[in-house]
Amino acid sequence: MKKWNARRWGKTLIAAGISFSVLFAGSMAVPAHSAYAYSSSKAQSVISTAKKYLGTPYKFGAPVGTTRVFDCSSFTKTVFQQNGIYLPRTSKQQSRVGSYVPKSQLKPGDLVFFYSPIHHVGIYIGNGKFIHTYGKPGVTISDLNKGWWKDHYTTARRVL
Repeated sequence: MKKWNARRWGKTLIAAGISFSVLFAGSMAVPAHSAYAYSSSKAQSVISTAKKYLGTPYKFGAPVGTTRVFDCSSFTKTVFQQNGIYLPRTSKQQSRVGSYVPKSQLKPGDLVFFYSPIHHVGIYIGNGKFIHTYGKPGVTISDLNKGWWKDHYTTARRVL
């Protein structure tokens, strides 16, 4: 029987640890819900899901989990969650996830934010339009570059 050798076991454990780290580094470095590489197919899926709710009434403080009414951030949270992407509950919290996107580089699926401090969010769908919910129209599509929305645009984040 071989005598126990601490130095040999130490080297073996270090080698195993390094191998394990290298093997799993790609899958563990970024959680699946925080994918920052843009995916146009995922964006189209998010937009398609959002459009299913056009006309759904707005209700401030609408609970997450219901699809009968939404407020702006419960809408974005629900739509993204139905596509396997976790977002925090409030628009202010959502404005801190993903990565910053200049307005000139918006892509479909990006989150767009309004007011200062931030308290409104929508989903950019392309061609200067975004889908969101507020007031009497409920879930609706608006033009990012016109009127009130243009004047109160604050920032955007990419989470896809």
